[in-house]
Amino acid sequence: MLRLARGRVSALAGDPEGGKQRKGAEAQPPRVLLPSAPPRSASERILQRGIFEIDGRSCDVVLSNSALRWRPIQPERPAAPAAGNSKCDFLSKEEFIELKDVFSVKLKWRRSAKQQKGGTLLGITLFLCMKKEQNKLKDYTLNLNNISEDHCASWAKHLKKILTEFSNRPKSLKVLINPRSHKKEATHVYYEHVEPLLKLAEIKTDVTITEYEGHALSLLKECELQEFDGIICVGGDGSASEVAHGLLLRAQMDAGIDTNYILTPVRTPLPLGIIPAGSTNVLAHSLYGVTHIVTATLHIIMGHMQPVDVCTFSSTGKFLRFGFSAIFGFGGKTLAWAEKHRWMPPNQRKDFALIKTLASLKPEDCEISFLPTEVSQDSEEASRNEYGTTESDCENQWQKVQGHFLNISVMSIPHLLSPGVLVPNTRLNSGSLALILTRNTSRPEFVKHLKRYASFKNQLNFPFVETFTVTEVKIQPRNNSGYNTGDVEFHGTSSENNYPWNVDGDLMEVASEVHIKVHPQLIKLFGGNQEEMNDYKLTLNYS
Repeated sequence: MLRLARGRVSALAGDPEGGKQRKGAEAQPPRVLLPSAPPRSASERILQRGIFEIDGRSCDVVLSNSALRWRPIQPERPAAPAAGNSKCDFLSKEEFIELKDVFSVKLKWRRSAKQQKGGTLLGITLFLCMKKEQNKLKDYTLNLNNISEDHCASWAKHLKKILTEFSNRPKSLKVLINPRSHKKEATHVYYEHVEPLLKLAEIKTDVTITEYEGHALSLLKECELQEFDGIICVGGDGSASEVAHGLLLRAQMDAGIDTNYILTPVRTPLPLGIIPAGSTNVLAHSLYGVTHIVTATLHIIMGHMQPVDVCTFSSTGKFLRFGFSAIFGFGGKTLAWAEKHRWMPPNQRKDFALIKTLASLKPEDCEISFLPTEVSQDSEEASRNEYGTTESDCENQWQKVQGHFLNISVMSIPHLLSPGVLVPNTRLNSGSLALILTRNTSRPEFVKHLKRYASFKNQLNFPFVETFTVTEVKIQPRNNSGYNTGDVEFHGTSSENNYPWNVDGDLMEVASEVHIKVHPQLIKLFGGNQEEMNDYKLTLNYS
């Protein structure tokens, strides 16, 4: 069977042999069980045919424009096999890989420790991206051994030419690293785990380590972006949200739209890749189905794209920002407390903020207006632009809810967590928002509700929790007197009466009503379609 051995990427980038093999049972490379090779399609053209040693066996190898197929060469006089000999069946089986799973091709050399070039040619190494388990992607190698330099050079040339024809794969990336994310590990994460893979795939990078809050936003407003095929953010949810906001804001500027009054935003032409290096990484988890650095990097290298809905936030008719989610009330106050104590270690700061907010738990008197998804869809069928209805079209179809609320969440993405899901039945590009209202209740009941987020139990199954599927929502606090919880008053630079909002992990302070509207598929993120990924199964075992 096909044996794909995974070595250290940092070693493979310079030497495809991948360094020394581990001892004992761990030295055995994984054996990947692939389905039987399908018959060649009419569109599959044979480009080359030759002999290579694969997994210790001489094989007849055929390269087409879409696949690499091989079959072990049978000895001239094989011993007569017993009836039903499975070993004989195994030896005659054709195996294959699809070239769309290959992201790099290198000549394989044997070199001394100090030798940088030359050496003894061993063959060709193909680097593949394959799904292992739980949506994780891994890089593997397939070695085609042959000592003929002309033979290997010809094959490597054909293989590399095929890879250049995958036009969706990036060739140049702008990388933004937030060195202060979580435990200040983002720089290490990039240079130790991400950069070696990007170099292996021969992707050019321009790296900027941000120096202050808002640095990425300022850079994206002024940077020459046309030379890049995508933007990469290494950090947490707040960093990713800032970069997404900057990309979309730049797209509006380039389109000549007044960024103070954005009603119908244009899409950004550049995709965004997110390398999870924050404390929660909710956005990356929702995108990839798992928080895994190599998985995120391989999605970027392979050019997997996922269109994602984005919200606009505005107040009194003036545009505030783009974002994927917002939390008002308990979630906003907790973040405000945490931001006041940035000097604390991340985990300690989060626990402190949670305890302080619970200790002063207090509902907010609000009026909430929203446009249900069904209404918006009906109106869209009548006429309207690509983003649905305008407020005047649905003036009599908005619904209102008022009362005292402990927490209000507005989400355009699923917000996958481990092990639970913050917003069940929500997709990345459904064109709708999940509005979750948590009405006033006792502190013990509210704590019980919060604990459900860390379990598989339904956190929405409480009598004081209401959910709606909407396309727009307006939230108006009715006690416009600011927040005061003892020794800390939350206020912004322009007003003493600002209310704290948690927008994708960033603190946003607003004094009055906030209008949130979803815009379908406004940005593309590097990442695979979760439904397609779940259908792609790969079994690993060890012989």
